[in-house]
Amino acid sequence: MSREVCVHTWPCSYYLELDKRWVPGKLSLTSCSLKFAADEAQETLVSFPLSGITAIKKEASHFVFSSITVLEKDNRKHWFSSLQPSRNAAFSVIEHFWRELLLSQPEAPLPATKGKELTGLMACSQKRLEDTARVLHHQGEQLDSITRGLDKMESDLDVADRLLTELESPSWWPFSSKLWKMPSETKLKGDASTASPRALGKEGVVVRIPAVFSQRTASHVKPGSLTVLVSGLEIHDSSSVLMHRFEREDVDDIKVHTPYEISIRQRFIGKPDIAYHLISARMPEAIPVLEVQFSKKMEVLGDALTPSSTKTSSPAEKGCSMWHTASGLMDRAVHHEPCPGSQDGQPLQLQTTQPFISEGDAQELRQILRKLKGLALDTEAELERQDEALDDITAAVDRTTLTIDKHNRRAKKLT
Repeated sequence: MSREVCVHTWPCSYYLELDKRWVPGKLSLTSCSLKFAADEAQETLVSFPLSGITAIKKEASHFVFSSITVLEKDNRKHWFSSLQPSRNAAFSVIEHFWRELLLSQPEAPLPATKGKELTGLMACSQKRLEDTARVLHHQGEQLDSITRGLDKMESDLDVADRLLTELESPSWWPFSSKLWKMPSETKLKGDASTASPRALGKEGVVVRIPAVFSQRTASHVKPGSLTVLVSGLEIHDSSSVLMHRFEREDVDDIKVHTPYEISIRQRFIGKPDIAYHLISARMPEAIPVLEVQFSKKMEVLGDALTPSSTKTSSPAEKGCSMWHTASGLMDRAVHHEPCPGSQDGQPLQLQTTQPFISEGDAQELRQILRKLKGLALDTEAELERQDEALDDITAAVDRTTLTIDKHNRRAKKLT
């Protein structure tokens, strides 16, 4: 059985109602529960799920000490005081996970079946592939913008070439003024003017999640949101005011501490670095997108991976097994075949009358597989197009570099 991932831990004190005393220990928050362990006995004194909490408040014990109170559904009240580094930091993170859990809970949960589980896995894979395709599409638009910029640079170099030719020609040469009247120049100017609005098109938002962030010190924590853009990252506060924007090329490293906690840093020479620490209950949705955009700058620390994914199979093996399982179960649902471990007789009859997945689930899985196949083919075509664009950009850069060097030599001869 996999253990829950600890999101954060705060040293604090817990009030024991029976003994009428405060017990020092540590308050631990996971994605689904809140636990307190005493320092003396090293045992968990209290543990309750976040779904069972009805209220979280900031209060003062004995009208002096700042505390956090947690009220359960059975009207049992828990007091936590002396929280480090600050009460506000712990309260913001706990309240964020509690609210996100309440918002994500379905009203009437249905019993999960094999078909529903497979459909959920395939839908999650489809969402990840759609996010990747969206990032790849915007990356292709950036390559097109670079190509247009290089074309404009080449037209500017043609103007510089005509200017140098006029300066190099003698003053009595009668054809020097005709060098400026070229039809291609007006055409290139028109292309550049039409291309500039395209280059400044609307920026795409890949994913936006609510988060709790802090800068430099962990005691000053604020609620807000993290927005992953094609060209960078944005951090907003709870009032949607932009706190900081990281351009894609300015991000130096992104450290993944847990599946719910990351830190982003931009290094500087001669002044302090800009670093933000973010915690979010929906961070697992943003980490795969960050891995696509900042693959060489991502660093996974310690047990940042989920327990179910550690010390098991690789992602490729998991994907392969999932595809084989989906296809096998669909075949059994259609043909009513037993699983490989079944014997002849009664188990075969039970398997025939009660298949693993229903016809509706199998049909839904087929539709998702068709969409995944289409997305994969479109992604492959886009990658091939971008490879060709990169080759063209490389050749254009080489030509531009040689032209600039030639113009520099010609200009030095004139001085």
